[in-house]
Amino acid sequence: MRNLKLLKSLRSSELRGPGSPQRLSVRADTGSLLVASHYSIAEYDPRTGQVVSEASLTAGGFLPEDGSGAVVGLQDLAELESACLSTAAGDVVLFHFNTCQLECVGSVDSGLTSMSWSPDEELVVLTTGQETIIMMTKDFEPITEVGIHQDDFGEGKFVTVGWGKKETQFHGSEGKQAAQRKTQEVQPAAAWDDRAPRATWRGDGQLFAVGAVCPRTGARKVRVWNREGVLQATSEPVNGLEPALCWKPSGSLIASTQRHPNKHSVVFMEKNGLLHGDFTLPSSREQAQVKDLLWNGDSTVLAVWLEDSAAGEDGQVDTCIQLWVVGNYHWYLKQSLDFGRDPQKAPVCVCWDPEAPLRLHAVTRGWTSVTYDWGWATERSPGTDAADNANVAVIDGDKILVTNFRQSVVPPPMCSFELQLTSPVNQVTFLCQPQRTNQLAALTSDGQISVYAHDSGEQVDKTSDGFRAMSRPLVLLKTFRVSVQGEEPLALRQLLWLQDELFVAVSSGPASSTSSTLLMLRPARDADDTLAVRSEVEVDGVVVSAVHCSRTGSVALQLEDGRIRKLRCEDAELSVEDWRDSSGCSVDFPVPCVQTALCSIGGEEYVLGLTDRSHLYAGDAELASNISSFAVCNDFLLITTHSHTCRCLHLTALSVKGLQAALSSDGGQNDESLRRVERGSRIVTVVPQDTRVILQMPRGNLETVHHRALVLAQLRKWLDSLRFRDSFECMRKLRINLNLLYDHNPKVFLENMEAFITQLNSISHINLFVTELKEEDTTSTMYPRPEDSSVQSQPVSGQKKVDVVCDALRSAMESMDPNKFFLSVLTTHVKKTVPELDIALQKVHELRVNPPRAPGSVSAEEALKYLLFLVNVNDLYEHSLGTYDFDLVLMVAEKSQKDPKEYLPFLNMLKSLETNYQRYTIDKHLKRYRKALHHLSKCGEEHFHETLQLVKEQKLHSEALRLYAADSAQHKALSCAYAEHLMEQQQAEQAGLLLWRCGEPVGALQAFASSSSWRNAICAAQQIPLPPDQLALLARDLAEKLTEQRRFAEAALLLDQYAKDCEEAILALITGSVWEEALRLIYMHNRQDITETNLKPALLEAVGTQTAFLEAQVATFTRHRTRLAVVREQKEKARLYMLDEDGPDCPDAELYSEASSVLTGSKYSQSNSRVSSRSSKNRRKAERKKLSLKEGSPMEDRALVYALGEILTTVDKMREEVHGLLKALVLFQFDRQAEKLQPAFEEALQMMEAAVPEVWLEGPQNNQAQLTGPNSTANSITASFQQQQQQLRPAASQPAAEVLMPPKMRNGVKWKLAILM
Repeated sequence: MRNLKLLKSLRSSELRGPGSPQRLSVRADTGSLLVASHYSIAEYDPRTGQVVSEASLTAGGFLPEDGSGAVVGLQDLAELESACLSTAAGDVVLFHFNTCQLECVGSVDSGLTSMSWSPDEELVVLTTGQETIIMMTKDFEPITEVGIHQDDFGEGKFVTVGWGKKETQFHGSEGKQAAQRKTQEVQPAAAWDDRAPRATWRGDGQLFAVGAVCPRTGARKVRVWNREGVLQATSEPVNGLEPALCWKPSGSLIASTQRHPNKHSVVFMEKNGLLHGDFTLPSSREQAQVKDLLWNGDSTVLAVWLEDSAAGEDGQVDTCIQLWVVGNYHWYLKQSLDFGRDPQKAPVCVCWDPEAPLRLHAVTRGWTSVTYDWGWATERSPGTDAADNANVAVIDGDKILVTNFRQSVVPPPMCSFELQLTSPVNQVTFLCQPQRTNQLAALTSDGQISVYAHDSGEQVDKTSDGFRAMSRPLVLLKTFRVSVQGEEPLALRQLLWLQDELFVAVSSGPASSTSSTLLMLRPARDADDTLAVRSEVEVDGVVVSAVHCSRTGSVALQLEDGRIRKLRCEDAELSVEDWRDSSGCSVDFPVPCVQTALCSIGGEEYVLGLTDRSHLYAGDAELASNISSFAVCNDFLLITTHSHTCRCLHLTALSVKGLQAALSSDGGQNDESLRRVERGSRIVTVVPQDTRVILQMPRGNLETVHHRALVLAQLRKWLDSLRFRDSFECMRKLRINLNLLYDHNPKVFLENMEAFITQLNSISHINLFVTELKEEDTTSTMYPRPEDSSVQSQPVSGQKKVDVVCDALRSAMESMDPNKFFLSVLTTHVKKTVPELDIALQKVHELRVNPPRAPGSVSAEEALKYLLFLVNVNDLYEHSLGTYDFDLVLMVAEKSQKDPKEYLPFLNMLKSLETNYQRYTIDKHLKRYRKALHHLSKCGEEHFHETLQLVKEQKLHSEALRLYAADSAQHKALSCAYAEHLMEQQQAEQAGLLLWRCGEPVGALQAFASSSSWRNAICAAQQIPLPPDQLALLARDLAEKLTEQRRFAEAALLLDQYAKDCEEAILALITGSVWEEALRLIYMHNRQDITETNLKPALLEAVGTQTAFLEAQVATFTRHRTRLAVVREQKEKARLYMLDEDGPDCPDAELYSEASSVLTGSKYSQSNSRVSSRSSKNRRKAERKKLSLKEGSPMEDRALVYALGEILTTVDKMREEVHGLLKALVLFQFDRQAEKLQPAFEEALQMMEAAVPEVWLEGPQNNQAQLTGPNSTANSITASFQQQQQQLRPAASQPAAEVLMPPKMRNGVKWKLAILM
C-alpha cells in the first residue's frame, strides 16, 4: 500500500547540439549522461550543467553530415572506460572517455537495426539488416551468427506424450466448443510499427529475447536464445503484438504490449514464449502507441512510454510516461508524467539509472535533460486521537483507494471506498489539524488539487442492498487550480496541507541542482478556485522530504545531503532555519533518509529518518541498523526489522541512549516490546488510541496484529480511568491474563469493586475473572510495569491475593444483589486457596429450603448443577458427607451419576450409629484420620481398642497423647505403643524417655542400653533397682559398646566407677591415647606397675606409628604437588598453542584456563542426568568419583587439588594428639623420641602451609575480583562470572567451589613444647 513519491527533480537545459537526441545511456561510475544524436556523442553531467566530453560522429564518417543517419544503440562499458554505439549504417564504434576519441571496432555491410549488451557486459547482440543475429564478446570477437526467423520452435519445444486427441481433452471453463475452435489467423503488425527487431536480456545474462516481424505472417514474434546463441523457445502467435519488449531483471517475465479490438494491454510472457498475465492501460490512452517499456533495476517499477498515435488539431502529439507497480496481483498506476503537446518538451530518450533503482532519466527533443528521483511512501492520516480513522490512501491512476483501518481491514487491491478523479493522481496528503485528519487532498497531473472530506449529512446505517455501512466515504468539497509556473511535469512536490485552504509545497529553485523553493499556497483574492503563491522562500539545498507533526505543529525539511531545516509559518510568511536540539546545537542526518517522521523522545522533539540501507537515525544519532519500516503513533515508536521482528517502544519513557540500548538488545522472556512477524513485513499504519498494527507482507496481503506493548499501554490507561468493561473485553479477546485487572493497582481495584461488578454486569464474565485468579503477580512476571510507572503492588499483609479478591468480590455482590450474583458468590467460595465447599454447599441447601421469589433468581437445582461444573462430583459428595448433614448429602447424590444402591445403604447405616461414632465412621471413610481420632476418643473405653489400632495404623501417637490425661491407663498404653514405634524408627533414646516417664523403667533401660545412652541407662537401672553384680555387668556391656565407638574416656569411667575394674579402665585409656587420664587412674589406684608394663610400651609404639604416618603423608603431598605443577604447565602450553593456531579470539582457548579446567572444562561436567535427582551426600560422592588421579585423566588437576586438601586437613588435625604424646614422652624421659617428633611435625606443617598459594591459585578473597579489563576476552569474562556464580551456590551442590578454597590451618592451636626447642 505504498505510493511513489517524487523526492526531487533535476532539470538541466545547458546541453545543446545540432539535430535531436536519439539514444541515452548512464555512466554507472560517475552518474553522467551519454547522449547520442544525429551528429555527435556527448557525456553530460546534469548536476553541474557541463559537457564533460564530446566527439563528432559526422567528422569520423560514421554518420552522414546531412543528419539522415541514425544511432540504433548506445551502451556504457565501465570496464573499458568507453561507450559503445552502433549506427544504422552498420558501424560499431567505441567512444573513449579519457581521450574523447572514436574507434570503429567493426562494421556490417547490411546495416544494424539494434544493439543490446548483456548485463555483465561480456556479450553483445547485434541485429542486422539481413534479419540475422550476430553475437560477439566484449572484445568484439564473433561467437555466432544466426537468422532471426527460425522454423524450429527451439530446444524448449513442448513434448506431446500422445494422451488422446485434442477433441477428447478437458478444456476447463472454455467448454467443449474449444475443441472445435479453429485457429485464427494472426493479423499483421500495426501500420506505425517500424518493423525493426528489438532485443532484451534477462537480468542474469543467461538468456535474451528478440522480437521481430515474421516475414510469413507479418506479425511480431518473440524468440528466446541462450548465451551460446542457441534458440530456446518461440512465442505463441499473438494478435496485435507491438514492438516494445523488455525482460524483467529478476528473470521471471518478458513485458510487451498488445493491441486488442477494445483495449490496449501490457502483456507478459514466460521464457517458453507463453503468455502469463497482463494489465490494461487506461482507456484515455487506448489510441496511444507504446514507444517503449522499461523495467527499473530492482524490478519493482515498470515505465510505459506512451505517445498519441494520431496528431491533434494542432498537429502535435501528446507524450506521457506512466509508472506501474504490482501488488497482490494487481497493477497500480502510481505516477503519470504528462509532457504535453509541445514537441520540444517531449522526451525522445528515456532510461532508468543503473545504480539508483528509482531514478528516471529523460532527454527531450529540445535537449533538456530531466532526472526524477522517486521514493516509496505510505500516505496515512496523521491523527493521534480516536477521531482519526487510520485512513491509508493508495494511488491507482485517476483513482484513490482509501481504506479505513479503524473500522475494517480490507486487503488490497480492494478498499473501503474509491475516489474517482478526472486526471491521474500524482500525490495525496492529509490535513494536519487535530479532529480533522481524515480529510485529504490530491494533486493531479493536470495541476489541480482536489479536497475531500466527510459528508456533513446524517450517516446512513444501511445501503440499498441491505448491508451495513462500516465507514462513511469522503466526498469532493472543492477543486483548486494551482497557478504555479512549471516547465516540466510535477512542478510541485512534497505537498503538505497544514490548515484550511493553506498548502505548502516544494518546487525546483532557480538552480534546480542546488536549491529549492518553498511555496505557501492560498486561494487567490480574485478567484476562490485558484491557489496562488502568497509567500515563497528559497532554500539553499534540494528539499527531498517534508514532514509535519500535528501535535506540535512543527514542519521539518530534509535536504538531499541529510541536512535538516525547520519551516516556520508566521504572519503568512515562510521562513527556514536550522533544526536545533535543546542545547542549541544544529542537528543533521549523517546520510540522506528516504522516510522521515517527527516524534518526541524524553520530552524533546526529534526528527527520525530511515535510510535506504536500513539505518534508523534520531537526528545525528544512529538508533539501529536493521530496520525495514517504522511508524510513530501517539507516544510509541513501532519498527519492523530484517530479523523478522516488530518492536514497540514507549518514547516518553526512553532517551535516545535508551532507544539505542533497547533496539540493540534481543529482548527478555517477558519483553512486551518485541514480537515475531512474518518475513518481509512492513508497517502500513497504526490505529491511534487502539491496539492494532497493520502490516503488509511482501506479496501484498495485510495482517493485523495487536502488539503486546500497545495492548498493555491501552489497558493501563483504561484501568487508570476505571473503564473495567473495556479492559475486560480487550483482555478476553486478546488472551491477556485477567489477573492484571487486580494486579495493576490492587488498592484502586478493591476500592472500586462495585463499579467493576456494575460495568461487567454479567455473571459469566465475573465467574471467568474469578476462575482465572492466581497468586502470581502478573505485573512482576508476565507484564512488567513501565519504568516510569508510579503505581506499585501493595499486597495485603498476611493474606493471599486470591482470598482477598474473593472475599471483597463476594462482599460487594452480597451487598448489591445476592440473588442475582448467587452463582458468582459460589465461585468465590470454591476459588479460595482452601476451597470453602462446605459453606458453598450450605448456601445451596439454604436456597433449597428457602427459595427466593425475586425475578431472575437462581434455583437450588441450577446452583447445584453449576457447583458440580466447578468441582468434581466425587469431591463434592465427600465434602457434603463431611458436613454430617444427610439432607445435603442426599441433595448432592441425587444430582450425581451415583447409583442409589451404592450410597443409600451406607447412609442408612450411618444414621443408625451414635453421633460421635457416626462422625468417626464418616471421617475415617473420608480419610480425615485426625478428626476421626478426635471423635473416637469421645466414644468411651469400649472403643479404646479401635483408637489404639487407628493410632498405630495412621501413626497419630502425638495427637492421641493430647486427648487423654497423663495419669490415665489409656495414656500409658498409648505411650508404650509410641515407644514401640520409635524403636522401629531407630530412635531408642526417645522411646526410653517415654517409657521411663510412664513408669516402665525396665523397658526404658533396654531402650537406653541399645542407644548407648549410658547415663540414662545407669539412672534407670538404679531406679529399678538392679543388684550390684547385674549393675556391674551392665556397665561392662555399655563400656564395650562405647569402646567400639572409640569413646574410650566414657568407657573407662563406666569400668572404673560401676564395674570397679580399674585395670580395664586404665587399659582402655591407654588404647585411646588418653595419656593424662590413664596416668591419673594409675596413681589413684596405686597401680604403678601398669606404667612399666603397658603405658611406656604404648608411648613408644605411638611415636613410631605417628612418625611413619607423618612421613607417608609428607611424601604423598610432595608427589601430588609436583604432579600438579606438571599438569598445569601442560594445559597452559596447550592453551598458548591454540591461541597461536586460531588467533586471540579462539573460543576454545579459554577451555584451558584455570577457571574453566576446575569448574567447567571437562567432558564429565554434564555427563549423567541422574545426578540431579540424588541427595546432597550422594551428589558429593558422585562428584568425587569423577576425580581420578590417573595420569592424563580430564580432571586430574582437580583431583590432585582435592587430594592435597585432604592431606593438609588430616595433618592439621594431629596437633592435639601430637601435643598430648609429646608431654607424655617428656614426662617419662623419652626426650630423644620427642625431639625427633616435634621438629618433624613442625616441618611438615610449615611445608604444607607454604604450598597453599601454589596449589590453590585463587582463594576466596580473589574470587570477587573485577571481571573486565583491557586484556579480558568474552570467554574469560564468562568463565569468571560462572566461577563467581558457582561459589555463591550452596556448598552441597558444588564441590568445585570446595576444591578452589584452601583448607584453613589452625595456627592458633598451641602444640609445641618449649623444653624441646
